[in-house]
Amino acid sequence: MIILSVLFLAIGLALLFGGGWLVALDGSSYYVVAGVAFIAVALLLRKRNKIANLIYALLLVGTLIWSIMESGLSWWPLAARMGLFLVLAIPLLLFAFFKRPAGGRLLFPVWLATALVTISPLFMTSPTTIEGQMTRSVSIPDADMGDVNQGEWNAYGRSNLGQRFSPLAQITPDNADQLQVAWQYQTGDKKGPKDVGETTYEATPLKLANALYVCTPHNWIVALDADTGEEQWVYDAKVPEESQRQHQTCRGVSYLPPSNAPLPPVQKSSVPAESLTSMQCDAQLFLPTSDARLVAVDPTTGARCANFADNGELDLMHNMPFKQSGYYYSTSPPIVAGGVVIVAGSVNDNYAVNSPSGVIRAYDVKTGELMWNWDSGHPDDTTPIGPNETYATSSPNSWSVASADEDLGLVYFPMGNRTPDQLGMYRSPAEEKYATSVVALSLETGQVAWVQQFVHHDLWDMDTPAQPALLDLDTPTGKQPALVVPTKQGDVYVLNRKTGEPIFPITEEPAPQGTIPGDYAAKTQPTSALTFKPAKLTEADMWGGTPLDQLMCRIQFKQLRYEGRYTPPSLQGTIVYPGNFGVFNWGSIAVDPKRQQMFGMPLYLAFTSTLVPKDGVDLGESNKGEQGLNSNEGADYAVELKPFLSPLGVPCQQPPWGYVAGVDLKTGKTVWKHKNGTIEDMTPLKLPIEMGMPGIGGPVITDGGVVFMAAAVDNYLRAYDLSTGKELWKGRLPAGGQATPMTYLNSKGEQMVVQVAGGHGSIGTTIGDYVVAYKLKK
Repeated sequence: MIILSVLFLAIGLALLFGGGWLVALDGSSYYVVAGVAFIAVALLLRKRNKIANLIYALLLVGTLIWSIMESGLSWWPLAARMGLFLVLAIPLLLFAFFKRPAGGRLLFPVWLATALVTISPLFMTSPTTIEGQMTRSVSIPDADMGDVNQGEWNAYGRSNLGQRFSPLAQITPDNADQLQVAWQYQTGDKKGPKDVGETTYEATPLKLANALYVCTPHNWIVALDADTGEEQWVYDAKVPEESQRQHQTCRGVSYLPPSNAPLPPVQKSSVPAESLTSMQCDAQLFLPTSDARLVAVDPTTGARCANFADNGELDLMHNMPFKQSGYYYSTSPPIVAGGVVIVAGSVNDNYAVNSPSGVIRAYDVKTGELMWNWDSGHPDDTTPIGPNETYATSSPNSWSVASADEDLGLVYFPMGNRTPDQLGMYRSPAEEKYATSVVALSLETGQVAWVQQFVHHDLWDMDTPAQPALLDLDTPTGKQPALVVPTKQGDVYVLNRKTGEPIFPITEEPAPQGTIPGDYAAKTQPTSALTFKPAKLTEADMWGGTPLDQLMCRIQFKQLRYEGRYTPPSLQGTIVYPGNFGVFNWGSIAVDPKRQQMFGMPLYLAFTSTLVPKDGVDLGESNKGEQGLNSNEGADYAVELKPFLSPLGVPCQQPPWGYVAGVDLKTGKTVWKHKNGTIEDMTPLKLPIEMGMPGIGGPVITDGGVVFMAAAVDNYLRAYDLSTGKELWKGRLPAGGQATPMTYLNSKGEQMVVQVAGGHGSIGTTIGDYVVAYKLKK
């Protein structure tokens, strides 16, 4: 009993002093009351006084009432508030029954009723879910799906339309549970001791003729037999270790089809492809490397293409104003359209004010000759730059995947921000105009056709992160050429891709004000009628593994600056919600152009952003990645970014944190929304508890009505019913599946589904080097 008394006393003191701190911050007074009750119970237990049971019973009842008032009948919030207190009631019950049966009879009904109410939401529908069903009928049977053979996957989003939609229909909601592993391959390219933390395997393979082509984080291209997964050849771009800075990833390679004949069968070779004599190429694969090169190789052999640039290699640092190693490279595949290969790139966030340019450049697809360059710092002149000229310093870049409509002669780039992301005083009017937007450029000249901005004067790193999806959309005014693009802040914009005009309305909403001296915040920010933006956080939304953990999150919440979405960065620290991962990220969404439907994976995780005055202060270790302290060399402020976590390392805002959602694009209505993912691979106990987990990756829709996606932090590839969102099947992966899958037909006419499983450094999933293929059981 002495040990129990000491435990109650320790918890009581923590609740009392922490609660007092929270009250001083104008927070809830509950924890002070709970602390006093715990201390009273502790003192009475030492005297073996049965009043201890009565006080604790009253605390349980009061805590239950307070919990329901704050969070309603939602299980995870109730569990965080009540779970520890219910566990601590057990030894009191035992003590009461064995020592004083009357005391036990008093406490037991209270404990039982409280426990039943606490667990009752487990048997109810989550208040954050939406139940509904989208039609399975086809609206546009002849919908444009891009110029791709039915059984192939020729570009990152299958075609340059970026739909991530396959016309294959062998796998259906009725048989998806019959999927099994067909083959598994390991590339051999694994994380090394000198790799950066953000080492990620985000690749989506291409399927061309009889082969799959996949890149790796260290910039290899691997050619595999599409039937068996057997390695055919490997090209290693030989990237120096010192070029790795902020990211180490490759999302995919790009493809130029042969001019006349079909692509020849791939040739198996045990010789490293990079050692082969270069050749004149008809068809070409393009690989961007992390030391800022663009490499062209022959799809059949892996040999470099002698006709392209300098013996198959193009130096992307040409004409850059600053050339720091590892500060610029293309994490995403370039786009091949209109006779050019168009390259954009990632510029490291928050490392230095003076960084490489975010210029977008189009090169002749055969020769590598620069045809045009569009630099958002100097947007009007797209004439190829002269040998002694330089692009604009640190201009807004496009690090994600572009889409193209060759009939309209336009290419669409999701635009990022100028570095430093949280400091707006370095930007020119042109940079302000094109940052955090989608811009449509002429394939022929690079001139701007239109631009639509999604954040004004972005101070939150809300880069437009996702490839736009292009489809023809039925609207009340007739069929329109549409562009659908999701954003980090949760809005999904649906625009006419010819004109840039909104198809779904865009409105301006007032935004929080007040920044550091020398900067400003935009008075309003745009919002789309189709949105997954989160509700404004409140103190009651704070979570944690225990009431003590939750108390510390509440204290942090009150200490940090937060006035809702778009609260400006600050010296005291600002809650950024949605956080740096965004509601949507590079995984984008998938659209069904025939049924006019969208599948997405919205997630909700808050981050914190703190500006750190330098003024000669030694910052210590910095520039270790996007999360942590980054120096902003040349600026007066560094910035510290991190997830908003409790002392136990769990998110400070209550779950669910991740969902899957289905949208009817004809109406803009979210028809269903379900939490997605379990904690199985996040805890040592391997419990498959569905909480709605965050994830990084994207979905693929098939004409069979099945969606495939991994992405979540548990190691599974899942199949969903597009109509209802119901999970149909899941296959265990050997590592984290933070890549977008793809599907194709093998030589026997069987539908295959392939998922790269290599993990993600930022979210801590299992690292690996796997490519896993599935097909239906015979």
